[in-house]
Amino acid sequence: ARAPVRVRANAKELHFNVDGTALKKMQSGVEKLAKVVGVTLGPKGRNVVLETKFGSPKIVNDGVTVAKEVDLEDPVENIGAKLVRQAASKTNDVAGDGTTTATILSAAMIAEGMKIVVAGANPVQITRGIDKTVSKLVKELKAMSTEVQDKDLANVATVSAGGNEEIGQLISDAMDKVGRKGVITLEESKTAEDSMYVVEGMQFDRGYMSPYFVTDTERMVAEYENCRMLLVDKKIASARDIVGILEEAIKGGYPIVLLAEDVEQEPLATLVVNKIRGALKVAAMKAPGFGDRKSQYLEDIGILTGATVVKEELGLTLSKVGPEVLGNAAKIVLSKESCTIVGDGSTQDEINARVKQIRVLEENADAEYEKEKLNERIARLSGGVAIVQVGAQTETELKEKKLRVEDALNATKAAVEEGIVIGGGCTLLKLAAKVADIKETLDNDEQKIGADIVQRALAYPLKLIAENAGTNGSVAMERVQQSGDPNHGFNAATGKYEDLMSAGIIDPTKVIRCCLENAASVARTFLTSDVVVTEIPEPEAAPAAAAPDMGY
Repeated sequence: ARAPVRVRANAKELHFNVDGTALKKMQSGVEKLAKVVGVTLGPKGRNVVLETKFGSPKIVNDGVTVAKEVDLEDPVENIGAKLVRQAASKTNDVAGDGTTTATILSAAMIAEGMKIVVAGANPVQITRGIDKTVSKLVKELKAMSTEVQDKDLANVATVSAGGNEEIGQLISDAMDKVGRKGVITLEESKTAEDSMYVVEGMQFDRGYMSPYFVTDTERMVAEYENCRMLLVDKKIASARDIVGILEEAIKGGYPIVLLAEDVEQEPLATLVVNKIRGALKVAAMKAPGFGDRKSQYLEDIGILTGATVVKEELGLTLSKVGPEVLGNAAKIVLSKESCTIVGDGSTQDEINARVKQIRVLEENADAEYEKEKLNERIARLSGGVAIVQVGAQTETELKEKKLRVEDALNATKAAVEEGIVIGGGCTLLKLAAKVADIKETLDNDEQKIGADIVQRALAYPLKLIAENAGTNGSVAMERVQQSGDPNHGFNAATGKYEDLMSAGIIDPTKVIRCCLENAASVARTFLTSDVVVTEIPEPEAAPAAAAPDMGY
């Protein structure tokens, strides 16, 4: 008979909120996290050094990366830190930047809210007030937002990368090349320099099936211009199936490239022999991708070149089709491990329709991986991918720089989506001035207190940016509030008070919106908590005694 399975559950410890003790402890965790993350805020923010178990330490300026590393010893404090970390992670997922601001805002709303809740106010009504105020402020924010001009893109990227103008220029150049909806990817450079290059046309990591197809022996590539393409969504098993098409190619005198799931030995040998004799300009390659994705890629190539994919679902068999299924490519370059196909531009309308269709799929896709793959397909169809290469002298610097460039890239994309507002924490301060009107519309006094909490919290990021730049935060706040000009603010990089739009200190509206919404969400859940349940840590077992010295 089998012995019964025993499950041991550890006892839990209950922390009741007597005189606000549990919440105060959680708040202390929040404060610790905000302090660590807050160091990185603004153009004069410093870095945080993170110890890693293996390899060199990480030196980071990215809020969410720092927040993920913070684990506190006290379980209740740690819960507080984890709550605020959610605001940073969510902002990072949606907007890709602004994680430090989201953390600071959450901590600020919690700090201001705690003063009121500990004094005995009803947190439920207060959080309702916070909720209503924030949703109205988001509408105000959209009204303040302006559409981003091409010249502003470099500024958005520069501000996000912590004032690094080279990075800003690189990302702006990349967007110029591939368009605002184009795909820009990051790579680590082999040198210490930053650079950017554009891959024209469709590129896949599949090469020629035999080195005998090479036309340029020095570079070991097969290169054809004004070439026809045959796309087959299955194996080419017999040379007889393709004889008709090859004869047409010899008559027409045009080069032909075959893309199939696979080409068996016999038909491949036929192609190679004809190529070596010079009777036929031909190359063969395996179709990129696997399974469903392979069929989608073939369809995409078909749309780019105007070819019909030969597959049995369409009632087409390889032995019976003629040159009408062939597509045209302006240029094809095949190397050992990659291929580039450049369309001839005759199928632009079909390409646009296909891109539209893939965009809808991307919007409805849930998985991050799926979205990435669909985005790649859009980029390949719409004419290229820009690759930004990040270089640095040491690996530690490279990791830090890559995180900055990633933030800058996400900020630029966010700016294209929802527009821009003035940066440096000044937009949040301008929003605080609008809370007074919103207060009039709220139902009761406790909700109005919620609005006051938001109003006070909105000043924290600007204060911290100023403090990090060595200026008195309260003075900076007063001077920005006194000015009537909506674009006037504090430029922490230079220490001047000026028109931030023309100075190029700008933030994406989407980033500010996500910071506000996520900070309010975390503050609401925090303030309405009353009991904390944590696990009782098990006592560590005593280490075994070392064996006595055996006389060695």
